[in-house]
Amino acid sequence: MKSLKQMSVLVTGGGSGIGAGTARYLVERGARVTICGRREDRLVRVAESLGDTCNAVPGDVTLSKDRERIVQKAITHGDGLHGLVNNAGNMYRGALGTLQEEELLKLFHGNVVAGLMLAALCEDALALTAGAVVFLGSIHNRRAFPGASPYAATKGAIEALTRSLAAELGAKRIRVNCVAPGAVFTELNQRAGLLDDEGAFARLQGMADLHALGRIGEVEEVAEAISYFLMAEWVTGTVLEVDGGLALGLTEV
Repeated sequence: MKSLKQMSVLVTGGGSGIGAGTARYLVERGARVTICGRREDRLVRVAESLGDTCNAVPGDVTLSKDRERIVQKAITHGDGLHGLVNNAGNMYRGALGTLQEEELLKLFHGNVVAGLMLAALCEDALALTAGAVVFLGSIHNRRAFPGASPYAATKGAIEALTRSLAAELGAKRIRVNCVAPGAVFTELNQRAGLLDDEGAFARLQGMADLHALGRIGEVEEVAEAISYFLMAEWVTGTVLEVDGGLALGLTEV
């Protein structure tokens, strides 16, 4: 198994939530991390809290020029690249009859296409280090939630990409895997304008009993799973559920 020490990793959506938590987890274990995102103030705050081994690069992963700049900055900062964590994404919910085509296309662009194009940009650098791509999936492909069809569809596409790219890139010793978190408190719903912080947290806490382990998850627990995929040298094409047993579909019957 590889060591995280001196590993160079690019984490998208690194200004908050799972992205920021992953950056912290990796830096604390000796990795050199580049975080990117659209909100410069958040990125700078995270990077400053982690020190010189974390580099903040503002940018929008849905824009090709920004993607190219972000990848080059990550390679320069880390003197190469060992891992790409495709964490950036957004939420769009609604009943079937209310969905707007433009919003659906934006969601797929941000959640699916951007990560695919970033993987392509990182391919040569990752081949040099026998590196890894880690996608972020979701429990939405294990448990059905009314109104969440757009988001669930993008995460289903991510799982398909994980397996297809693992088969394609294996000859170059590049591993491709996916972490599918359960209920973890992040800003995803708030940024989509669905809930405020208090409402989002209360909603997730209300799901605690649906988990076999009786509680919602922590960002650090997802980061731990991501780090495993960055280190594990003989694991590829795998989707790891990090959900406290939510996908088991517990009932009282």
